[in-house]
Amino acid sequence: MDIHRLRSLRKNKYWLQKDVAEKLGVGRTTYAMYEQGKREPDNMTLQKIANLFDVSVDYLLGGDISKTEYFELNNNEKKDIALQADKLLEGIETGDSLNFYGEPATEEQKERIRVALRTAMEMNKEEAKKKFTRKDYRN
Repeated sequence: MDIHRLRSLRKNKYWLQKDVAEKLGVGRTTYAMYEQGKREPDNMTLQKIANLFDVSVDYLLGGDISKTEYFELNNNEKKDIALQADKLLEGIETGDSLNFYGEPATEEQKERIRVALRTAMEMNKEEAKKKFTRKDYRN
């Protein structure tokens, strides 16, 4: 286990070793030995540590995978944005107001607008998630 990462994760939460030990259900000296590299947690405890700090086991073991990105959109959010963009485009189409230089938009032009709207809406949603995500869940 990467003892530097483990110690850093604990300190970032302003927790004492005894706090983490209590949350994990192990003794303080046992947890202290994890941080000192004198003892390795069993697989179940390792998973508990990963869950507690919201990181992957791979990250605890020194791998490149870091904290979960809470700001990334999930598939449901992307689908919702796509539906909203489609409704917006549909409203524009029925209002006959989507014209380029006086000509009705082609299907290719409409698709570009659809993609641009989805992208902009996803960016706005990610920004809002960053703004309103609790500080203790942020990277």
